[in-house]
Amino acid sequence: MIVAGGGMAGLVAAARARELGVPAVVYEKGSRTGGSMLLSSGVVWRHRGWHDFRRECPGGDERLQRLVWERLDDALAWLVALGAPVLWEETENPRTTGKRFDTRGLTRVLTRACERVELGRSAPLGTGEPMVLATGGFGGSPSLVARYVSPEAPLRVRANPWSTGDGLAHALEAGASLTPGMDEFYGRNMPDTAWDEDDFVSASQLYASHARIFDENGVEFFDARDVSWSETNVVQATAHRPGALAYYLLREEDIHRATAPLLAPDELPFDAPPGTTAGVRVVASITHTIGGIRVDENACVVGVEGLWAAGVDAGGVATGGYASGLAQALVLGLAAAESQS
Repeated sequence: MIVAGGGMAGLVAAARARELGVPAVVYEKGSRTGGSMLLSSGVVWRHRGWHDFRRECPGGDERLQRLVWERLDDALAWLVALGAPVLWEETENPRTTGKRFDTRGLTRVLTRACERVELGRSAPLGTGEPMVLATGGFGGSPSLVARYVSPEAPLRVRANPWSTGDGLAHALEAGASLTPGMDEFYGRNMPDTAWDEDDFVSASQLYASHARIFDENGVEFFDARDVSWSETNVVQATAHRPGALAYYLLREEDIHRATAPLLAPDELPFDAPPGTTAGVRVVASITHTIGGIRVDENACVVGVEGLWAAGVDAGGVATGGYASGLAQALVLGLAAAESQS
């Protein structure tokens, strides 16, 4: 079995395949394993209630959502049994349940559990061997983001730099179809300053429900009352404003929420409304795409024999809302391996 991508989904698929006696080689075109999981908070979660999942992601494929929701607890236990280091036994969010892992330790454990990992190499095509696509979606491709997600591309990338749609391109060439939600993505509004992968979590500006939200032209384009708990809908809306930019305008009592440089009202490019004490200039960033390759409950690419897709190369799980990309990677990675044993 060939595994294209050495992030969480690919490593999980290869590690589980080895347990089941299926030879597997992971090809990671980047310089390390771990993908974007390594750069995340490490929280792998599901919605606490099934109906909460459906309500949060109403456009998603119910079969895939059910798979993730029903299998995640056992999948987490599998990770723990491998030796993955747990930081939190719960998510500390009443809406969700799951665990937080040390991402460096989790990457080491999963990499060690694989039979063979080739770094700096793209997966070979046309070998006739079964292949699992786990390349992390297409958030790192300016052309694909412009085509499917936002004309304001390139969006700032809040993820590994190697997820540029390789899996998507291969699947489409082989005859795969796409899911709804190709224009959706998960990301964060980040400070419009210099930041790097060490800042992906800490620099996220997560207080949109306490701000008034304007674009560069002074248009208030999002009502704080409509901000979702994950704030995914805010960053998606920001991605369609000029320059993929926004300004969070804050009152005195909310300034403490900002973890980015503050602008005085007279430094804004438009007249601030009464009551504004300061503003924060933010830019939409993309962590991973939500739409992708259509798969079934075994992570098999629909209509293409011998091809599987896991992680966010597969679409149709979180359409219309937000769900854990790491949970999707874990469960679909396991499903892809197990359907070949």
